[in-house]
Amino acid sequence: MINIVLYEPEIPQNTGNIARLCACTGASLYLVGKLGFSLSDKYTKRAGLDYWDSVDIRKINTMDELISQNKDADFYYLTTKASKLYTDVKFKDGDFLVFGPETRGLPDIYVKDKNAVTIPMREGQRSLNLSNSVAIVTYEVIRQNGL
Repeated sequence: MINIVLYEPEIPQNTGNIARLCACTGASLYLVGKLGFSLSDKYTKRAGLDYWDSVDIRKINTMDELISQNKDADFYYLTTKASKLYTDVKFKDGDFLVFGPETRGLPDIYVKDKNAVTIPMREGQRSLNLSNSVAIVTYEVIRQNGL
């Protein structure tokens, strides 16, 4: 099982798109920290369409709480500030893929972690869209391990 973690997501449409991805792939979705919207937001619901009932979604207060509840799992922190590529990781069942908020990314404590990885981009570009990034890495995990 793949675990997608959105740390303090800000844009409801991205979260809705990611929820839909989770429904289609069987991934669990963890929403951590303060959300920049309400889960009842019409944009969140619209982006997820009729997939919401198929999503294993969990709201967690802090990253520390999530990590302490999953001590044996590996956490991979997606950031534009890492040099290690996500394709260089051998993902396994139960791993957590952690993505930061759209406007600021993950806090430095996670960016500097040994498990910080990046998606390659052309130099001079700031970042990919959050829901696109989640899809790219999720399907790499599926490619490696099967759905």
